[in-house]
Amino acid sequence: MGGFLERALALAGGAQGRAYPKPTVGAVVVGPDGTIAGEGATEPGQAGRHAERVALAAAGDKAEGGTLYVTLEPCAHHGSTPPCTDAVLEAGIARVVVGQSDPNPNVPGGGRELLRAAGIAVGDAEAEVAFRCRQQLEAWRTWVTKGRPFVTYKVAVTLDGRVAVPGSRWVSGEESRRLVHELRAASDAVAVGMGTVRWDNPRLDAREVPTPRGQPRRIAFGRGPLPEGSELELRSEPLEDELGALGSDGIQSLLLEGGPTLAAAFLERGLVDKLLVFVAPKLSGEGQGLFAGLSASVALTHLEATHVGEDVLLSAYAHEP
Repeated sequence: MGGFLERALALAGGAQGRAYPKPTVGAVVVGPDGTIAGEGATEPGQAGRHAERVALAAAGDKAEGGTLYVTLEPCAHHGSTPPCTDAVLEAGIARVVVGQSDPNPNVPGGGRELLRAAGIAVGDAEAEVAFRCRQQLEAWRTWVTKGRPFVTYKVAVTLDGRVAVPGSRWVSGEESRRLVHELRAASDAVAVGMGTVRWDNPRLDAREVPTPRGQPRRIAFGRGPLPEGSELELRSEPLEDELGALGSDGIQSLLLEGGPTLAAAFLERGLVDKLLVFVAPKLSGEGQGLFAGLSASVALTHLEATHVGEDVLLSAYAHEP
């Protein structure tokens, strides 16, 4: 099971974001002989075919009696495209393995139930593969279930936990800074607090990296005024209200780059979903700590560490997808 779902994940990952605002899904059809008969990912555009239909069309007659592996539960409703469950039934698929349930409360679910009622065996991904399927759609899942963007807090720190190095503009290395621009390009919005605006007057745009969806919305949370010439968008209402408004605007992902005060405010309200901490091989010896002002502990899960140039990137979830 895992190997074919891994392939479906890879297909969706290779097409990540192209179906926005719809989720990008991957699907693999395995024929009765155990070999891949067809595969695909969600097509771009409002009328783009879902991954299941792409994979089933590629498989043709070889799908009959086979197994469909898909990273998201097949839809059973009419939206911008016909129900994928119809295509599964028409193809004569005998078994469907689902990477994750469809969490969208705004559309009728029941893809699993409909397929089972038609005599098709339906299985669910387990453990790490199931988590990775949810992780791949973490922004969309949060947006459709909570009505706000998925919030990732990004920060660079020294080994002694400081967010600045005396006499240096940068804490992290060049490779980490480039990755931050890639994260901006992949986000619907990027934000800081007014403290950061007054200190640094940041642009928050994605530079020297591909931006196929254009620049993210660039936001400052807090009380103005903004510096003259700033292109940031000031948001001064309570954070929960502002995130809800951004969600209503279709913003699914927000990269938060503010300082310790803003980070603590988001964390204490339960509004940070994921943390990305770039740890640089430096000692500062002075300055603000990573989460100055945080008044309560926050439990994190799925801690991972990866090398990014000379730095180490720690990632963890405050709210798992």
